Amino acid sequence: MKISYNWLKQFVNTKWTAAETEVLLTDLGLEVEGITNFESIKGGLEGIVVGHVESCEPHPNADRLKITKVNIGEEVPLSIVCGAPNVDKGQNVPVATIGTTLYDDKGEAWKIKKGKIRGEVSEGMICAEDEIGLGKSHDGIMVLDKNLIPGIPLNQVFTVEKDQVFEIGLTPNRADAMSHWGVARDLRAGLIQNEINIPLDTPSVSSFHVDNRSLKVGIDVKNSELAPRYCGVSLSGLEVKESPDWLKNKLKAIGINPKNNVVDATNYVLHELGQPLHAFDLDKVKNNKIVVKTLKAGTKFTTLDGVERELHEDDLMICDAEKPLCIAGVFGGLDSGVTTSTTDIFLESAYFNPVSVRKTAKRHGLNTDASFRFERGIDPNITEFALKRAVILIQEIAGGVVSSDIDDFYPKKIEDFQVFLTFDKINQLIGQEIDTGIIKTILTSLDIKVNNVSESGLGLTIPAYRVDVQREVDVIEEILRVYGYNSIESDSKFNVSVANSSIFDDYKLQNKIANQLVSQGFYEIMSNSLTTKAYVELAEDLKEEHNVDILNALSTDLNVMRQSMLFSGLESVSYNINRKTTDIKFFEFGKTYHLIDGAYKEFKHLSLFISGHKSSESWVSPQQKTNFFELKAYLERIFEKLGLTGLEYQAAESDSIAEGLTGQLKGDTVVDFGRVKQNVLSHFDIEQDVLYADLHWDAILNCLQKKQLKVNEIPKFPSTQRDFALLLDQNIKFDELKSLAFKTDKKILKAVDLFDVYEGDKLPEQKKSYALRFRFMDDKKTLTDKQVDKVMKKLQNQFETKFGASLR
Repeated sequence: MKISYNWLKQFVNTKWTAAETEVLLTDLGLEVEGITNFESIKGGLEGIVVGHVESCEPHPNADRLKITKVNIGEEVPLSIVCGAPNVDKGQNVPVATIGTTLYDDKGEAWKIKKGKIRGEVSEGMICAEDEIGLGKSHDGIMVLDKNLIPGIPLNQVFTVEKDQVFEIGLTPNRADAMSHWGVARDLRAGLIQNEINIPLDTPSVSSFHVDNRSLKVGIDVKNSELAPRYCGVSLSGLEVKESPDWLKNKLKAIGINPKNNVVDATNYVLHELGQPLHAFDLDKVKNNKIVVKTLKAGTKFTTLDGVERELHEDDLMICDAEKPLCIAGVFGGLDSGVTTSTTDIFLESAYFNPVSVRKTAKRHGLNTDASFRFERGIDPNITEFALKRAVILIQEIAGGVVSSDIDDFYPKKIEDFQVFLTFDKINQLIGQEIDTGIIKTILTSLDIKVNNVSESGLGLTIPAYRVDVQREVDVIEEILRVYGYNSIESDSKFNVSVANSSIFDDYKLQNKIANQLVSQGFYEIMSNSLTTKAYVELAEDLKEEHNVDILNALSTDLNVMRQSMLFSGLESVSYNINRKTTDIKFFEFGKTYHLIDGAYKEFKHLSLFISGHKSSESWVSPQQKTNFFELKAYLERIFEKLGLTGLEYQAAESDSIAEGLTGQLKGDTVVDFGRVKQNVLSHFDIEQDVLYADLHWDAILNCLQKKQLKVNEIPKFPSTQRDFALLLDQNIKFDELKSLAFKTDKKILKAVDLFDVYEGDKLPEQKKSYALRFRFMDDKKTLTDKQVDKVMKKLQNQFETKFGASLR
């Protein structure tokens, strides 16, 4: 969830920095995973100044270009070649000076450099409005106010809004914090605990009033269980257009693309107060009637994304007198939304049943900002307030009048929660006695009302929007997170219970084998136990009737539990090979799941995957491909480590393993291994051999009777390599070449290897030939040939200069 710091300060006007606020929010349980900077104009117009065109002459070598002399407030005017048709003497124009970074329409950065255009020097760039983010036009250069003084930075002429945006990893239980207002409430409570008492500025709706009652819309809620509260109001005479900059910038800062002023206003209130809203074009609402009901199963409905969906009988719908308009709390319809031709709207604000919304959203595979909030439980008592807030905002930016009273269907008020909190329970769970006055202050700062105080505890009323605080222990958790976990003193005495465990405990054996495999160059993988039904077709020994189906599958790729460790492991192998990690050693502890004779069963396995080469290429040892016997050696070391001897092998037939063997101990099958068949590898686009072993961990534990892994993130961008064959003096060592290479380039050069050395009659005396391989990679982007060629040229020059080398 993204929270704008500037927006947050509209509610709590703290003088703390964003970094200080980040620490407090994290301590309060709203973990800030990162802070990003936002600029309403990318680059902030840095390096762009006002220039005055003193002269404009035709380019001698190009009909469509002109040579201008531009005064930017310095002693000597700049000479700039410009191709815009409207550039002329006497204009004030935006000038991007040398070294300025501009951004194209895809957000890619490029830098202004001094250069020559058709033989004439150009010392900057006169810009069009789309080139600097001040508009969309590219018909010509942007002409500025003639009264501006040359040399003034353009960001002093045009306002650039800057913000810092928190990325909050919101836990599912904190439905109350899914808005800027909700986060501000927590922030205020934290500040009060830090003895900083700042009021919470709530948006005012006192200016709301009904202008006329000419456009009343009837509301008929057929199912009050699924829609406990439903509010609506009509507005007429609106002008739907682009939103003002301040509103667009607020939405852009948190990753929302502006649409139009009405839709933007509803999105603004959604992220401000946490109340989803929806606007209907009243011209598309038959008989000015809104009906909230469910429809027959199989009813067709086209949503805003243009997809026709079949409705479930439990899907709550917003309808007019004839047809459905919207999936309640989830997604709007294609034919009832607000467009630029809309003048009259019906604005909806509601509280829908969280379980109903969650099931509907999952059935249709929809996850919207509205459903995200409704399905977790919003504040049922803010419905009308948020509606008024949105109406005032829409009138401010789109005009129009309120043409009906607010119709508020709320037959049964959703009550606040009543909890009695005992002091003994607080002390027992927290482990430290907290002053009663501090407890009451914390509770009050969280909008929890203290009804009565007794010797044993407090009678409390919890607001309905705190759906996660309904028990005594929940209240204690609230007290502790505001009081501060770091404020709880550590005891000078610790009591420890010593467990009497066996060396043959499952987790100990897993750690032992995992450490051994890691020391042999293996990497541990953790694959998803959910997989696709399609994998069953790759092996006849897997039966579709043995699948454990997922009732509410996330997708067709994750609709069953896996019956084999092979296919999820091959997904990881394929992923790495596609990113040029072709020498692979993987292992995984995991389970398989089966439905056998009507009973669900699961089995634990250890799987091994090896592919590619045994070791990296070196001049002293040629590369060797992994083979069947290497895999067999790893398996025998595992059983040796476990103290299991007497393993007997016999040939095994499998639909997925070729040249396979099965290993048995006292008649129990403990391992199957071999080379994965080519038809299986082809399914994963793997072209190199993969060797696979499946150790039956449960069987191994029966036979027995009873470190921290450091990983590197898989590169997101591909690497590339180039070779040099150098003729050198015999006294020059490879280490000298390698050291010089890394001194020449430290950014994209990742490795230097020597893969061939030649000395012989065909070379001059006292000379030898080294074949060097250079590997390049950029962690932030894909390298181009031009970048690599540039570094290779530098390396060649350095080798020639320092060591007298020459290319063969």
